Amino acid sequence: MRMLNIGSLNIDYVYHMPHFVQPGETLSSQSLRVNCGGKGLNQSIAAAKAGMTVYHAGCIGAEGTFLKEKLECAGVHTEYIRLTEEKTGHAIIQVDSSGQNSILLYSGANHALTEEDVDAALAGFDRGDIVLLQNETSCVDYIVRRTWALGMRTALNAAPCAENLREVPLEKLEWLLVNEVEGAYLAGTGEPEEILQRLQARCPDTTVVLTLGEAGSMAARGDTFVKTPAMPVRAVDTTAAGDTFTGYFLRCAAEGCSLEECLQLATAASALAVTRPGAADSIPIYEEAVAFLHE
Repeated sequence: MRMLNIGSLNIDYVYHMPHFVQPGETLSSQSLRVNCGGKGLNQSIAAAKAGMTVYHAGCIGAEGTFLKEKLECAGVHTEYIRLTEEKTGHAIIQVDSSGQNSILLYSGANHALTEEDVDAALAGFDRGDIVLLQNETSCVDYIVRRTWALGMRTALNAAPCAENLREVPLEKLEWLLVNEVEGAYLAGTGEPEEILQRLQARCPDTTVVLTLGEAGSMAARGDTFVKTPAMPVRAVDTTAAGDTFTGYFLRCAAEGCSLEECLQLATAASALAVTRPGAADSIPIYEEAVAFLHE
């Protein structure tokens, strides 16, 4: 099963801080790392490390060519990445002493993605192939409608939550993955089980996955409802936890595993990722995740 990730590509500037900067406060960082990032890049690497055949489509500026090289080193195909005159998207990430993160995002070249770029990438894929999206690029609404028309299976990680998501036909998705904030935005409630119920009512043929951080994760499709607890670990950096979860969940889903099996392996992989610093570099390979799950 092939996956095409039409996704974001960012340069991450990661500052380790004693605490998040407060309004009016000037605070020195304890360190700075410059990493490859973006939910799209992280999710492509996670899916590739999980064992999927992954292609990435997106846009970068001249200073972002090392992002393409990073994907290639992870085994991701990059022929659908276009070089633009726009600055590469980037994120300023604060990581506090407990490992939690706060992220400021600049879209840059990610919003230079055109419908022509999308059509050129989709032309290389077939009915039944998987397309993965995040809400960090332009054309999300167009992509969902096109992939539906082409009979492809589409997953959307609806992050970050923004007004444009109101225009996306979520009922055309095979999988919708959200955290508590994104789920509450789309469902109009902050109660986890009610989030799933409302999104399922809106999208009856879609698998809805809700990640809850330390409270674990939940998923529903039709009459099936599954909840999985988080695995207790000491968090060092939570930056790519959700992206790791997404990549591993889709690997299991593509193989026809049960919802419970998908959540369990995705949970193990993301738990292992938060014990390591960095974003893409923290993502475990498949054998590590399986071994950690069965410890």
